Formats: sequence, structure tokens, C-alpha cells
Amino acid sequence: MPDIIKATTVLGLTHRGRTAIGSDGQVTVGQTVMKHHARKVRKMYNDAILAGFAGAAADAFTLFGKFEEYLEKHRGNVERSAVDLAKEWRTDKYLRQLEALLAVISPDKALVISGTGEIIEPDDGIVAIGSGGSFALAAARMLVKHSDLSAREIVQEALETAADICIYTNKSITIEEL
Repeated sequence: MPDIIKATTVLGLTHRGRTAIGSDGQVTVGQTVMKHHARKVRKMYNDAILAGFAGAAADAFTLFGKFEEYLEKHRGNVERSAVDLAKEWRTDKYLRQLEALLAVISPDKALVISGTGEIIEPDDGIVAIGSGGSFALAAARMLVKHSDLSAREIVQEALETAADICIYTNKSITIEEL
């Protein structure tokens, strides 16, 4: 049985007019940390949309490319692009084998897209995926509620909190912001 690749924590939100997404940099294969500084978040569609992935890196790059194609086709419409990606991901013989989740955020939309055709829009606009996603989500919710931090600072602090708890998450954090 092959080693399971466990990788990551991604968190994104829009807060006080700013949109940010970040991730840790750790890639773990089995019980071994293989990489400390992986980039798992990026800007898309003329730097107007942010996306991050959790799962197998090669799969995520394929999905990033497909999602970017749909963003171009739909002129930056995040929701339509997500629906088309989810449909293709679920039904295409090759794509449905991919193991990853995408978190996508723009100033007006936050979505998690999966290969089972799920498109989830969180009620509070905070997207969190990966092995440390629940920890980062809880921290972000409390920071939004009880602090004066910016979106970028909330992402940073919440990811650091997740790294303190989740063994598959480190403090080598990359943040992109709109």
C-alpha cells in the first residue's frame, strides 16, 4: 500500500474589505516531512481571485489549470466556473481520479470545490480545507469576532494556531491578498 500524502492547511476570508488566503508549506508522505516550503495558494484571473489546494500537488495543479480555463471562459464568474469545474471533475474519467480540494475566494464569493461535485459556500465566508482546516477555521472565527486584525493578520494567526495543533501543518506560511 502506498504512503498517504497528507498535506496542508488552507484558510481564506474577506474581512473589512480585504480578501486573503494562505496556507502552510508542509508536504508529508507517510510519517516523513518531504518539503517545508511548498506554495499551495495563488492568484488567478488577472489577480482578482485567490485559490488554494489541499491534496496531491500534481492533482491540484491540474485542477488549478482547469479552473483558470473556466474563469477565462466565464470572464471571472467564480460561481459558474466552480460549477463547470465540479461537473467535469465528477464526470471525466481522468479527472475523477484526482484527490484534492480547492478553496476559492474573491471579494464577493467563497467556495470549496471537491471532486464529488460538491460546491460548498460557507455561511460566514471563511473557507478552510486540509488536515488543519478545522483548527484554522475555529481560530479565524474567533479572531473575526473578537479582534481588530486585518484579513491578512487573521489568516496568519489562524494558520499559526493550526500549526501548533496539527502535525501535518507547519509555520512556513504563504499568504496572497487582494
